[in-house]
Amino acid sequence: MAGEHPVPGGMRRFRRAAALLVAATLVATTGSTIPNASGPGWASPGLVGGGGWPITGVPLSPVEAPGAGYLPDSSVVRLADGRIRLVPSGAETSALVPADDPQVAAAVRADSTWLADGTVPGDGFVERGRYGDRYRDMAARALLDLRLLTRPNGASLASWYGAWRYCWPRDSAFAAAAFTVTGHLPEARRVLRFLARVQHEDGVWAARYRPDGTAVADGRDPQLDSLGWVLWAGWLYRAQTPAAEDLPELWPMVQRAADHLAGSLDTEGLPPPSSDYWERDRGREQDPRRPTLGVVGPVLAGLRAAAALADDYGGDAKAARWRTAAHRVSAAVARQFAPYGYPRSPIRGGLMDTSVTFIAPPFAPPDPSVTAAVADAAGKQSLPNGGVLPGERWAGNKLVAWTPETALFGLNAAASGRINEALGRLDWLTVHRTSLGALPEKIGETGRPAGVAPLGWTASLVVLTLSALKHPLPVPPIS
Repeated sequence: MAGEHPVPGGMRRFRRAAALLVAATLVATTGSTIPNASGPGWASPGLVGGGGWPITGVPLSPVEAPGAGYLPDSSVVRLADGRIRLVPSGAETSALVPADDPQVAAAVRADSTWLADGTVPGDGFVERGRYGDRYRDMAARALLDLRLLTRPNGASLASWYGAWRYCWPRDSAFAAAAFTVTGHLPEARRVLRFLARVQHEDGVWAARYRPDGTAVADGRDPQLDSLGWVLWAGWLYRAQTPAAEDLPELWPMVQRAADHLAGSLDTEGLPPPSSDYWERDRGREQDPRRPTLGVVGPVLAGLRAAAALADDYGGDAKAARWRTAAHRVSAAVARQFAPYGYPRSPIRGGLMDTSVTFIAPPFAPPDPSVTAAVADAAGKQSLPNGGVLPGERWAGNKLVAWTPETALFGLNAAASGRINEALGRLDWLTVHRTSLGALPEKIGETGRPAGVAPLGWTASLVVLTLSALKHPLPVPPIS
């Protein structure tokens, strides 16, 4: 990186050895292909930023990580020797500068001002002897990382590295929601505008996009859960912002997506099978003929959200059509998923997974049977390290916990009023951040990061969870 001093030969050998060890660990823990970056992404404890425009970041070198930390409320890093690493305004590479360099104060001021333009959830929350300011640093870091991951054109990246350096509409919807609830509305609008711009005419989105907005043509079909999540995020934005902050692009985008979902339902009231947040081919599901709850839950939330938006925009005919479609999906869930305890696939003996939270607060009204199913899933997916697996009898590494799934259980607990449970999930996430405080994708058996950091989806979910503890998040109305 720019500004580094020459590295001694011994240090170079150490770095190569460390990189090989990390790469081997990545293969062992994930069983997947190493990202096509110059090195494994999660070797870095976080991103370096600079507070300039366009907002950008670069990974901190693992060699510089020991003893390094962010200056308060910023993405500027102080190294162990007191020097500062930041990305100069307008640059795309980092520089190493002395602590008294004027760029340092300017960058910290820019980041801190941006945070102060909205709210940092977790600041001042008090409940049953626990103080929410213990979570403020995690919330601030999550928001600053989301800002670094969101390109000037609104593409919100899953993470910064190789196979994660793409925009998934699903993840982007949660980023827009997080920016919305904290009042960082320019960023929420940028993300939603990007989604409106890349949406296909038939209402769907590609599975993922490059940072420049071009769809990735890798054989993946559109993923229908993304339509539901974008509709939910669009409704949340409209519900949480004044009319003066309306987006002209929002209503046309909503109409295309909701019309597609309403027209896709079969005679049973279910959407067609599709890949969901597991990114797994639908043919590998227990029941490949029908959609998973990971698709059905977001579709239901999205149709309810779209109907509420139509009411707001004066689209009575659209509201009636989408509300009828939502009732059909809800009835299908009651007939086909409820009898088996809301498993991932609607069959006897169906396995539980985190998607049961998609039909619970804050995405749907509370229901005692769903609450029981959430508890059942959380128990079956729990790990000794305190986190959870994505699903029951997970086919991947059974010792590695996933932070988005852990955060989803926390979000549901916070939105449902189970405060101690939510705080317990947040406590686990807090202590399992990287040395710089970023939220990684996965945590290994020994409690160390085992996936890329930061992960945008987890950052969004943590922000939403902390927001729900202070102020109840709205739920899409059912009628």
